Amino acid sequence: MKATNFITDNFILQSEIAETLYHTYAKDLPIIDYHNHLSPKQIAENKPIKNITDAWLDGDHYKWRAMRANGIDEIFVTGSATSKKEKFLKWAETVPYTLRNPLFHWTHLELKRYFDVDDLLQPSSAESIYKRANAILENKTPAQLLEDMRVEVVCTTDDPVDDLKYHMEIAEKGFSVKVFPTFRADALFFINKQSFLGYLKKLEAVTDCTIDGFDAFLNAIDKRLEFFNEQGCKLSDFGVGEALSIVEVSEEEVAAVFSKKISGAQLSQNEVNQYRSFLFIYLGKKYHEYNWVQQYHLGPIRNNNSRLLDQIGLDAGVDSIGDFPMATFMSKLFNTLESTNQLAKTITYNLNPAHNEVFATMMGNFQGSDVAGKMQWGSGWWFLDQKDGMEKQINCLSNMGLLSRFVGMLTDSRSFLSFPRHEYFRRILCNLLAEDVKQGLIPNDMEFLGKMVQDICYYNAKNYFNFN
Repeated sequence: MKATNFITDNFILQSEIAETLYHTYAKDLPIIDYHNHLSPKQIAENKPIKNITDAWLDGDHYKWRAMRANGIDEIFVTGSATSKKEKFLKWAETVPYTLRNPLFHWTHLELKRYFDVDDLLQPSSAESIYKRANAILENKTPAQLLEDMRVEVVCTTDDPVDDLKYHMEIAEKGFSVKVFPTFRADALFFINKQSFLGYLKKLEAVTDCTIDGFDAFLNAIDKRLEFFNEQGCKLSDFGVGEALSIVEVSEEEVAAVFSKKISGAQLSQNEVNQYRSFLFIYLGKKYHEYNWVQQYHLGPIRNNNSRLLDQIGLDAGVDSIGDFPMATFMSKLFNTLESTNQLAKTITYNLNPAHNEVFATMMGNFQGSDVAGKMQWGSGWWFLDQKDGMEKQINCLSNMGLLSRFVGMLTDSRSFLSFPRHEYFRRILCNLLAEDVKQGLIPNDMEFLGKMVQDICYYNAKNYFNFN
């Protein structure tokens, strides 16, 4: 491909109205990244990452999938027998073939914002870009990378048994970026897995109690919730990828299921559903008690390629969009909590775009006067956090709810170089609104539209989450 200045000041912005909305109102706002998978250990230790391969390719399923689709041998994707430079060169070989994939946009946005690189990444430019990026990363710590992008808050994703020691270290170091944990409860729901009993041992260790029954189990969960809350946690999360249901069940019945599990017996699917149903409601009430925001990431079908799963392990980049029914689960869960006035602020994310209207309309059933936009349908997630997916999410939310109350974008990323995705979202939002103005669909009131843009990009999230 011919080298060009691709990421211009007006990238994606197709009119003067879009340019004004972005450059005047959106561009310089801070970032609240309320859901990501960054390593708190890396932030706390704050050592330069030094190599762009480490910063870009380690754990990045998007790039792994593109490289595999381009016929790159797995040794250059996730293998350990090749050099960092060789892996980078193979990614550079793949980038021209990502044209019209969001990776093409993200790659060049990140090269421009972090390294001031205007050249397109391809084999002919790879050597020079590799050297230039590494020379900058040699002296850039994770905290500095976040500060450079005006990141104000990041919320990591943390297991209930995590000791959160790195969050405490970060707080003591006084970085301008605030880093808060998120209570990701998935492992508590895996009662159907062999690993569950081993997980209970970890829960016992961090709570200094013996889990010999269901009451003790709930007590241990309560201790962890209180601990997370003391460390500034404001969000929970759930992301198990399978069909889910809420069934009527008593605590006594669930206690019997739990006792059966810890005795070593196999559980039926109905017993698993009973246990999970109780836990969803129990945790939901606790989240409301702590005034947390509960998040539900729903819809992936995970670990489809068993050969790569065996070769690489979990998070091999072989997950995809599932087609599980979601409406009944959400309806029963939220209605049960709402019926006792214990429904917390909630964000749901769907992975299947066929469910856009399902999710958007479901959230509208449970809004409340205690806070505007209490029930949020979240930004395009995973396979949908690209231009087409974000535009469809914005348009659907506009049709079914109140776009003006939307809490905006998040990275959902493991990379410290992913924060231009907020810029990407902001440009797309400004351009969509500007196109409506051009077509006479909304008033040409720049002051009103500008405030709406600022709210969606920053202020709605700031007010919604109440981070200290």
